[in-house]
Amino acid sequence: MAEASATARAWIGTIVFLFVAPGVVAGLLPWLISGWQRHDWGGAAWFVVPVAWILIAAGVAFLLYAFALFALHQGTPAPVAPTQTLVVTGVYRFVRNPMYLAVLAIILGQALLFGSWGVVVYAALVFAAVFAFVKGYEEPTLARTYGDQYVEYRQNVPGWWPRLTPWRGTT
Repeated sequence: MAEASATARAWIGTIVFLFVAPGVVAGLLPWLISGWQRHDWGGAAWFVVPVAWILIAAGVAFLLYAFALFALHQGTPAPVAPTQTLVVTGVYRFVRNPMYLAVLAIILGQALLFGSWGVVVYAALVFAAVFAFVKGYEEPTLARTYGDQYVEYRQNVPGWWPRLTPWRGTT
């Protein structure tokens, strides 16, 4: 019964955090900047619009998948309710920061779709903030929490550019 309760809390916390963090960063704020007014790309629309939608759809799919992995590991992506184990399965075998990359893909897809330089600038600011958070808080915290396990993972899985093959380390 306690495990079922922990699982339910993990899923609820993960879903709430999904709406609060990426929902605001990749949804609400780009909407406030662009008004979600589609740009008339004229003759380039045949190329630009599908690329934009591919970025958005791939970003959403990877984001949902990465979030689900946290719930499956009995925790959430929120720093206040983390997993008890280091998540190194699924998409995390290819890149250490798939959620951040997914959010950036969603934002950049919207920048293309809406032809908004404001959203491009916003994406750059989001990346700078995320990068600073990862380097200043997340990586040191994971190193303290998981020790050699995280060090090995970090040495084998890139943070920002995915590997072509999944890491199958000892972690």
